[in-house]
Amino acid sequence: MKQFTVPIGYRSPLITAVKQYRKQQDKLKKDDTPTLLDLGNLQIYLARHFGFCYGVEHAIEIAFSTIESNPDKRIFLLSEMIHNPQVNADLLAMGVQFMQDTYGKQIIPFEEIRSDDIVIIPAFGTTLAIEALLESKGIVTAKYNTTCPFVEKVWNRSAQIAEKGYSIVIHGKPKHEETRATFSHASAVTASLVVNDMQETAELAKYITGEYESAGFYEQFKGRYSAGFDITKDLIRFGVVNQTTQLATDTQAISDYLKSVMIKKYQLTADNIDQHFADTRDTLCYATNDNQTAVSGMLQTVADLAIIIGGYNSSNTSHLVELCEEKLPSYFIDTPDRIISKNEILNCNWRTKDQYTVHDFLPEKSPVKILITSGASCPDAVVESVIKKLAHLYGVEEQVEKLIASF
Repeated sequence: MKQFTVPIGYRSPLITAVKQYRKQQDKLKKDDTPTLLDLGNLQIYLARHFGFCYGVEHAIEIAFSTIESNPDKRIFLLSEMIHNPQVNADLLAMGVQFMQDTYGKQIIPFEEIRSDDIVIIPAFGTTLAIEALLESKGIVTAKYNTTCPFVEKVWNRSAQIAEKGYSIVIHGKPKHEETRATFSHASAVTASLVVNDMQETAELAKYITGEYESAGFYEQFKGRYSAGFDITKDLIRFGVVNQTTQLATDTQAISDYLKSVMIKKYQLTADNIDQHFADTRDTLCYATNDNQTAVSGMLQTVADLAIIIGGYNSSNTSHLVELCEEKLPSYFIDTPDRIISKNEILNCNWRTKDQYTVHDFLPEKSPVKILITSGASCPDAVVESVIKKLAHLYGVEEQVEKLIASF
């Protein structure tokens, strides 16, 4: 897989050494056990896979090289490059201006853009309408498009099954940039609909089977379906694709559930299931799946708590927190500064995004065992800084440097 140039400030000697060691020992990625960093009375277990993914590194390389190559031009980002506060703050400090917030609220009007400006499309992609608007103003979009290749893979697969007469059901957070972009591309080629979770999917199934009157669909799913969507016709043949940062298991469960509904309604068999349901398993993002699988492997280790690092508006990171919370006390932080002392940590609720102080989060025992992972948009340097902060609290900072040489 291609290697990208990422600013040195996002790299970490420790994490690089750990990842290279694990890659050499497990080239086929079959071992999901975490890596033990034994610091004596502090034992840290790093997930097998975590941090920057292919799509994030791809976006960062384009963005930073664009800034370096165009010192005299105004440079805009449609919205946050990725959902990481450090990376976005660095871009702002370099003079980049964000045109929209995460939810599409306009910060800088498109009317202020000139044809000689540069507008970078973020890793989540954007809608066809915004692309057309930029191009109508003479903005070159292709050169500065950082859309993740795996997001584009979802778009391409949607187009492929649309050509065969299928509609599209998208599993995603309706307000997320990526979901809005995927919905735009899908609805341009076929009838499309967004479902947020299994609960909504179960409700949708009742319209498919006729248990609910079709009129109720349009109010219940208002703002989620494409123009002209007909609930009585457009879900006779469909496939399920996803927002790539969702839990892979959730997308698969939604797909399997809707498939079972279609099998029952139309009395289908393995030989003719494709008459009503498209196979779209290949749209699941490898990095999201790897990170989630690694967390499941990490959770097999007996530990006292878990720390998950990433941007608070990062969908993929939130799902890692969700997985960890099912097993043990888990703390969601975006910087090492959230660890105030041995007695206090500023935690973020992954559902509500509320932040609150947790007291006595580190147990009075030795050794303390902590599981650590990070989201796909979190720099390795931040992970190392969290490890060093914990090491400082236990007075074992010198052991961290020794670990680098041991891998």
